[in-house]
Amino acid sequence: MRSYKMAFWVWNSTFSVGIEVIDNQHKRIVDYINELDAASRYNDIQKVYNVLLNLSDYTVSHFSFEESLMEQAGYPMVEPHKQVHKAFIRRIEFYKERYESGEDVTKQLMSELQIWLVNHIQHDDSDYTDDVKMMLNKKANTMDDKNDKKGWLSGMVNKFFKN
Repeated sequence: MRSYKMAFWVWNSTFSVGIEVIDNQHKRIVDYINELDAASRYNDIQKVYNVLLNLSDYTVSHFSFEESLMEQAGYPMVEPHKQVHKAFIRRIEFYKERYESGEDVTKQLMSELQIWLVNHIQHDDSDYTDDVKMMLNKKANTMDDKNDKKGWLSGMVNKFFKN
């Protein structure tokens, strides 16, 4: 297995939605962009496929987690947001199908992920953050101590991202 150290893209605070657990998940998209860049430079077609498989799993689990938080927060635009997520999952599956039929999708997928990171996360995701932050703060204020609060959020993370 090759080790790729050079970063093509670096996480930038302008990508942040201000919710640490979500930001940490979004940072994974930057990792995928960098992995695809390295795979392209080293002509590592197996790495591209591994990224596609991981990206497919990531989108389903991350979107489910995010949607669950939006629902709990009572975010009024959750249904349209879910539709955007479903469309993106279909796009990733389409890239996987194209790859499996022998097409080099690396550069186009990198571009798509960069666009997603900037457009969706900075705009669509930032729309729900106030509602989710308010819900998280309410949960924190109703807990007896910090460990309970961390336990609730950790439970949510574990529900969607089992290690």
